[in-house]
Amino acid sequence: MLLKFVNTTKVIRLHQSLITYLSGFVMLFPASGGAALKPGLTIIRLAYYGCTNRPFFHIVVNNANTDRNSQPIEQLGTFDPMSNSDNQKLVSVNLERIQYWIGRGSICSRPVSELLGLMGFFPIHPKTYQNGWRNRQKIAEEAAKAIVVTSGTTMSST
Repeated sequence: MLLKFVNTTKVIRLHQSLITYLSGFVMLFPASGGAALKPGLTIIRLAYYGCTNRPFFHIVVNNANTDRNSQPIEQLGTFDPMSNSDNQKLVSVNLERIQYWIGRGSICSRPVSELLGLMGFFPIHPKTYQNGWRNRQKIAEEAAKAIVVTSGTTMSST
């Protein structure tokens, strides 16, 4: 299709606006990230890539003012919170790149800080201690209820 314009300034304006409009759609991003690094605060956080009843997270570096699942600058690892057959939650992380991004001034979100603390990269996060204490209390309460229930059934059966 051939378009003919009388005024060349209109062609230049049209060309510039078309490039501006298409610039967001023409860029292809690799699977591991590659979004343009804009100046500002970067954050290392979890991006949700699972589906209903099956969560799965990527550990990504992104600008702090972008959405959770927007195109990341770089993917640093993965986290599968569902326990496998061996009762393990799988985490894979590129610690060298995390060290690089922290050196550049990136901050970690709380869930990522907890994961890195459990791996020994950071000190253990205080929230981890709180969760452990709550889990122990819950197990103790369930054990006490089980003892009361079993002792109640043996007494009534005799």
